Amino acid sequence: MSAIGNAMHPAKSVIFFTTASGAGYGLLIWFALFGLLNRMPLDRDFALVVLGVAFTLVTAGLLSSTAHLGHPERAWRALSQWKTSWLSREGVAAILAYLPMFAYGYIWFMGIQDRNLVAVVAGASIVLSLVTVYCTAMIYASLKTIRAWHNGYTVGGYLIFSLMTGAVLLTFFAHLRQYDMRDEVSAAALLTLGVGLFLKQFYWRFLQTASSPSDIGTATGLGGPGKTTLLEGPHTESNYLMDEMGFRIARKHADKLRVYASMLGFVLPIVLIVMAVFLGGWVEILCTLFAVAFCAVGILLERWLFFAEARHVVTLYYGAARA
Repeated sequence: MSAIGNAMHPAKSVIFFTTASGAGYGLLIWFALFGLLNRMPLDRDFALVVLGVAFTLVTAGLLSSTAHLGHPERAWRALSQWKTSWLSREGVAAILAYLPMFAYGYIWFMGIQDRNLVAVVAGASIVLSLVTVYCTAMIYASLKTIRAWHNGYTVGGYLIFSLMTGAVLLTFFAHLRQYDMRDEVSAAALLTLGVGLFLKQFYWRFLQTASSPSDIGTATGLGGPGKTTLLEGPHTESNYLMDEMGFRIARKHADKLRVYASMLGFVLPIVLIVMAVFLGGWVEILCTLFAVAFCAVGILLERWLFFAEARHVVTLYYGAARA
């Protein structure tokens, strides 16, 4: 069974964090944007449900991310390193993003009609949500030792997948209540799904065709005279580095999962949302509900691959041919 090579361990808590919080921020962004454009129906119950779902997804994702820490109770200490750490910046941005989120919920709950106030709060919600997702992406994109992450696709992917999953969620809520803006929300979902699908295909092609990956020869500087091989491993037992950065996935399995992720996360939601636009009644609602479900499963697969296919250069020390 040919393997792709040693790769990063796909921790379930981090996968859930990046998908759930991304969807929550995306949902908040689209809700605030349509509010700014005066296209959101003046329905307090609808607004509170959407904002409640966004809050739940964001909070559940952030809480799950602490499960990957050695001492979750000390997570608050990471906030003090915001000048140098993208992880710390993400934490600070996430906390700040709660302020306009709560303020926006209060405005809808109280029925406040001050357009200037709504514009400021909605705008702050959009900006801080985007900043938080950007900081999350930079945690991985800033790691020069992992070529699969240290590229422009990582930040672009995190941003577009957040907007995409948020738009698909809002599409379901809009069709559920049969609001006039449901076609506009559906168009936003279809656009982001299409962009996300193309971006992911280009990213996977980049992983397969990018030139000059690190190998034992380049890492040791001994690659010039001939082929460099590992004489003996550093040790025979598993350790933290190999558990976290030495995950293995067979190429044939990765290719199969890429197809599943593409079909479930992008293609099927596109087909179902198009059907919902042209159909009515309970079929329309059912189509958007399945679009949410398939998109969620597909993005979870995509996130799993994002971690499983990433190779850290430290694995060269343990015998990996390339990183």
